[in-house]
Amino acid sequence: MRKFRAWVPIVLLCAAMAGCITIDVFPGRGPLREFTVSGEGPDKILLVELSGLLSTKSPSRWLNEPSLLERVKAELTLAEEDPRIKALILRINSPGGTVTASDILYHEFREFRNKRNIPIVAVIMDLGTSGGYYVAMAADKVVAHPSSVTGSLGVMMVTLNAQGLLEKVGIEPTTIVSGPKKAMGSPFRALTEEERRIFQGLIDSFHARFIQVIDESRPNLNSEDIRRLADGRIMTAQQAHEAGLIDRIGYMDDAIALAKAQAGLTRATVVTYRRSRQKSANIYSSFDSAPISLTPVPRFDTMELMHLLSGGAPQFMYVWLP
Repeated sequence: MRKFRAWVPIVLLCAAMAGCITIDVFPGRGPLREFTVSGEGPDKILLVELSGLLSTKSPSRWLNEPSLLERVKAELTLAEEDPRIKALILRINSPGGTVTASDILYHEFREFRNKRNIPIVAVIMDLGTSGGYYVAMAADKVVAHPSSVTGSLGVMMVTLNAQGLLEKVGIEPTTIVSGPKKAMGSPFRALTEEERRIFQGLIDSFHARFIQVIDESRPNLNSEDIRRLADGRIMTAQQAHEAGLIDRIGYMDDAIALAKAQAGLTRATVVTYRRSRQKSANIYSSFDSAPISLTPVPRFDTMELMHLLSGGAPQFMYVWLP
């Protein structure tokens, strides 16, 4: 049996080369198609998924895969043209991501809600921390599963310092700059105290923006409450509900019922857009239009973070990164 399994990839490859079968290696660039995941009726509720690290970059360096922002924008643009879509459910399973990606996603969902004048319900799955929670603030209501983890309201700067490693291998980088602070944040040397203060000022500014977004989206909380909660702590769904950060503890079915109620619907068909050819789907299926993975690694891990840092520049992030 093991020998047979070992031959399966070879047989499939030979068949593909012979023209017997077609393997869609780049499904992430095909046209978006609508799929029904539950319910019935002429009115629709669109299910949009946000999972993994929120970034403006494409998840893959080698495959022609759209970025998360590109995918979400394409789905919202398509939904804007469908008058039968009466509500949107934003399913979040993310530790957060870069400050810019989180803010753009928040902006896009807010703009969609304002243009279409339809309710948005955010549902937190395993994780909805930091930037994941930031994006959820675009919704009218936030639901979290009983076992969800949320919070981590704050900012961090992630950078690398390779100075010690370079010294060990005998490499001395040379940088010629126009001013003493031009190379601040360089991975080739440690930060000075003054540079740390400058970066701290940027972080404080991004943190103030985070607090402002929560303040505008959660009228039940005042600024003092938000600042007290925004110290980076994570919390359970129960703790978040007691603190006023979410509206309800429940499941996907509860989120669908809430979306119907917010839209004034008695019945509706829950739909999603995707490019893959997956035949069956339900409310828990992953609809991320990512191409075939060539490595058995999770969507969010150290490799994904290293991909973000590959440019060498520091990354300002709304992320929970234990």
